[in-house]
Amino acid sequence: MLAAAIKVAITAVLVVAISEVAKRSSLLGAVLASIPLTSVLAMVWLYADTGDAHKVADLATGIFWLVLPSLALFIALPLMLRAGWPFGLSLAASSALTVACYFLMLAILKRFGIAI
Repeated sequence: MLAAAIKVAITAVLVVAISEVAKRSSLLGAVLASIPLTSVLAMVWLYADTGDAHKVADLATGIFWLVLPSLALFIALPLMLRAGWPFGLSLAASSALTVACYFLMLAILKRFGIAI
């Protein structure tokens, strides 16, 4: 239980730190957010908990394939906001689009025999 609380605390501190940096510099915030810190932390936590490098490799492979559809959010959200959509609606719609892209990517991967 303590290990889980430490993981949550470290992860939360990183997210808050990035948002605080972004208040001062959008560029630096974007650079920090674009580094796959969450993915790296997840791989570190997984390896620390299991010691299983194959599970980490499987996770890294899954992350690779699912990064592509996640880019839909970063394309759609600024387009909607710049078009005057309210923030909440823009975030919800771009998130829904991203979920749809995830399902599409999973279907494409399945068709080519790639399991994640």
